[in-house]
Amino acid sequence: MSRKGLMIDYDYCTGCHSCEVACKQEHGYPVGRGGIHLTEIVTELPDKTLRLDYIPFPTAYCDLCSARTEKGGVPSCVKHCQASTMYYGTLPELAELMEKKPHSVLFTPR
Repeated sequence: MSRKGLMIDYDYCTGCHSCEVACKQEHGYPVGRGGIHLTEIVTELPDKTLRLDYIPFPTAYCDLCSARTEKGGVPSCVKHCQASTMYYGTLPELAELMEKKPHSVLFTPR
């Protein structure tokens, strides 16, 4: 069986926090703890304009919702992402998808 992961296309993440809420509800995490944390990054571009990116960052608590995925589902964050910017799949599938998504990150827990 091929190793699985989570790919996040942060070009279109709106910062809605749905992934964080879904994770906390799925696992019953208390305030301040969760499997994913939304990070806001502001970058000054060469033309002096600003770019605002939101990056959902999986934490040490993320197990890709193993109870869900073992039953054939997708991680809770992927299911509830309002902007459909999160993808779950095998590493080869996600690597191929990343070729089309220049502002993306890949999370592959062991």
